[in-house]
Amino acid sequence: MSTPLPVSQPLANPAPLGLMGFGMTTILLNIHNAGFFPIDAMILAMGIFYGGIGQVIVGMMCFKRGDTFGTTAFTSYGLFWLTLVGLLVMPEMGISQASPASFMGWYLGLWGVFTAFMFVGSLRYPRAKQVVFGSLTILFFLLAARDFTGSALIGTIAGFEGIFCGASAIYFAMAQVLNAEYGRVILPVGELKQAQVVSVADTNETLKAA
Repeated sequence: MSTPLPVSQPLANPAPLGLMGFGMTTILLNIHNAGFFPIDAMILAMGIFYGGIGQVIVGMMCFKRGDTFGTTAFTSYGLFWLTLVGLLVMPEMGISQASPASFMGWYLGLWGVFTAFMFVGSLRYPRAKQVVFGSLTILFFLLAARDFTGSALIGTIAGFEGIFCGASAIYFAMAQVLNAEYGRVILPVGELKQAQVVSVADTNETLKAA
């Protein structure tokens, strides 16, 4: 008698976990950028563990699901938080000199370019996801402009914009969790119409055939 093959269990969606790590850490850092309190151990700990290591783990979970976009996004932004903490902590530990503000502008600007490309990729996903990547693109370029110009006003504007960005990620995370748990729309995410999805799929097939 042949042994029946085990029924594969569906994999859980790891995106809400990554979005929560990103969203909560982003809000806390940008409350600082908005001028409400200085950088402290709370922000650094969130950057290392929830925003950093947590998102890298989620990126690997997305890899297991065959999700190229999620793997690239969550792993990259997890490593962003870890490098940012390193930039803040390493000079304090005497490991290296602190990066000048203008060089930090290039660092943040490059992350803005990367995020702009990810925003283009997000256009085939729900509107809530587009808001997250669109607002994050703006945030990176605002922070880069702050460091290039030394403008405290731009930094404050970036802080409030970053709070919105983090809140949009938390909303998208909780929408996915609650909608999945209840099997209906509790929090709308702006799903694309079927015609739009088909159009994107047709475009991708055309590009592959070219």
